[in-house]
Amino acid sequence: MRKAIVLSATISSVLTLAAVWSLGWAPLPSKVVLENEHVRVRQVTYDPGVPREPSIRPTNQIIVFLDDCRYERTDSATHEKTVHEHKAGDVIWHNQGEDAPQLINLGSKPYRTLVIELK
Repeated sequence: MRKAIVLSATISSVLTLAAVWSLGWAPLPSKVVLENEHVRVRQVTYDPGVPREPSIRPTNQIIVFLDDCRYERTDSATHEKTVHEHKAGDVIWHNQGEDAPQLINLGSKPYRTLVIELK
């Protein structure tokens, strides 16, 4: 009986997390790979079809693409959708306070970035 309850709770938790991710309500998988008084570096994984929730960038950021990728970007103000592609090794800059719009990985496999946040 106890095993059945634990199994039911586990399955329910997994299904809830999957639903939350599919609605864009949960943060993308990320891990801090370096942090000190000057910088925080996170590796962020974008799974196929899972939206990144829009936000405002809290710091100046350098984004380094670790994998080739293709994603849809939805502008927060106009709701215009555009498709962007990057190659592994591409680097882009974002200013603190800038809009970080919704992104959706259009590929069939996850892609990773390094988000370098300047303190």
